[in-house]
Amino acid sequence: MTDDAEAVLDAALEPHEPAAAEIAARRRVRDRATGLTHHEAHAALEAVLAKAGDLDSADASVRAEAAEWQRITDLLLDHGGPYAPDTDAYVQGQLTAREHHWD
Repeated sequence: MTDDAEAVLDAALEPHEPAAAEIAARRRVRDRATGLTHHEAHAALEAVLAKAGDLDSADASVRAEAAEWQRITDLLLDHGGPYAPDTDAYVQGQLTAREHHWD
């Protein structure tokens, strides 16, 4: 991954009010990632990056998808098991924050 792509992915992970398309993209990634190992998640990340081409010009949902794959890949690097959104502290924190925000 290039430094430019890494900077775009880091920016996509910065706290912000995500658009509905970004939320949906992250949810799709989490669904697809459930049960995957680090190597499988990394392969999915590489496929998304190859398909996206220039992330700077990609729309927000594509950047969100790539960023979520990157985050999950990083999480699984030292996890040793398959991915599960129910045990992902980042996901659980987001869900809790959204519940409080919408209440």
